[in-house]
Amino acid sequence: MNIVIAGAGKVGFDLAKTLSIGHDVAIIDNNKDALDKLSESLDILPIHGNLEDIQSYESFKGHKIDLLIVVTDNDNVNLIATLLAGTFLDISKIFVRFQNPSFTDIKLQKKLHIDTVIFPTKVASVSIAALLNYPKAMNIKFFKYTDYRLASVVVSHEKEKMLIGENRFNIVGIERKRHFFIPNSDDFVMADDLVYFFAQDEGVHATCDIFVHEHKSKIEKCVVFGGEDLGISITKALLSIHKDVKLVEKDFEICERANEKLEGKVSIINSKYGTIELFENEGLDAADIFISATKNDEYNIIKCLEAKDRGIKKVVAINNEVEYYNFMHSLGIVAMRGPKMSAYNSIMEEINSTGIILEKHFCGAKAVVYMRKLLPTSKYISKKVKPLKSNGINLFYIRDTILHNLSEKLTMQENDIIMAFCSAEVAPKTKRWIYEL
Repeated sequence: MNIVIAGAGKVGFDLAKTLSIGHDVAIIDNNKDALDKLSESLDILPIHGNLEDIQSYESFKGHKIDLLIVVTDNDNVNLIATLLAGTFLDISKIFVRFQNPSFTDIKLQKKLHIDTVIFPTKVASVSIAALLNYPKAMNIKFFKYTDYRLASVVVSHEKEKMLIGENRFNIVGIERKRHFFIPNSDDFVMADDLVYFFAQDEGVHATCDIFVHEHKSKIEKCVVFGGEDLGISITKALLSIHKDVKLVEKDFEICERANEKLEGKVSIINSKYGTIELFENEGLDAADIFISATKNDEYNIIKCLEAKDRGIKKVVAINNEVEYYNFMHSLGIVAMRGPKMSAYNSIMEEINSTGIILEKHFCGAKAVVYMRKLLPTSKYISKKVKPLKSNGINLFYIRDTILHNLSEKLTMQENDIIMAFCSAEVAPKTKRWIYEL
């Protein structure tokens, strides 16, 4: 594909790094240093220009662009860039990142010919709010075609090793001492493993109860550290499910702005002189969950460790750097994708998915899940599918809401859902298999 990326920040850089393998990628930005850094390490076309100036798009006129991705940090710049490029260039698809939820207006998206809008702040906030329904889980992912969830849980220290066994737990991945692998039925689950499993709602709770010794009641009292847009968005998501929330922020002016946006519905605490004494003075140590949602990953880790030291069992750190993912888990911190990582993953999943095949990444992009549904018009109905035999892959199919192992040839039926869970190393081979069923 011919791909143009507008914005050379972290999201643009990560997208260019991934997409430059196998695609022709150009990237536009007015930051020459960022472009020089990109061109030094990647095979891309860097264009130094102002995204709000039509002259920046001159070199693309007369050329077919398969995909335009607009991902600067400024909504107004993104809007103007989309308008200019969409008006004067021949573009097949347009993906745009926005922060302001007002851009959810479908009429506006159609007017600008936008195919996909990414709201990374909203995605991160909704993910955290959903996690509150599963007190023992580390993460939860939902899917379009089924009510099965992909969940993860850390096995308690006290647990003895358990044989996975045939059909037991529906385990699809294990991270052990920072190493991820797809297990077989004769593998064991061990203490401190981060276990990924696939189950319906009741099964998620039941499996968490098996692996987690500690009793955790419902999560009601929440502390959000960080009062900027993400912290406000998370707080709104928690309020929407009727949770008791306290918002903590160092900057007094940001506190005032957050209070205005939250319409005075939340107790906002200014932590100008630190947070350690606040846990006792403001009753923060009584919280069921602590969420650190600043823009600084290292700072989020520190705040979560302070919260754990004060006795808060479930701590969540917003994470925008893949390299911190394993480190956070090793410290017992729930690592949730921040806006930048959410934007990157959402765009890549959208690019790699179709109307009938969906792709999602998990375990910090060490693993991938592919899902294919046989719609009534599918030419594969009544045909046999041969399982892909390879290490690093677990195959399932869902029929009539029941999950089965896909280990033998299967005659496919209407509405069957084929699932492939695989390590990143064998993802290309797995992707070809599910596309060529």
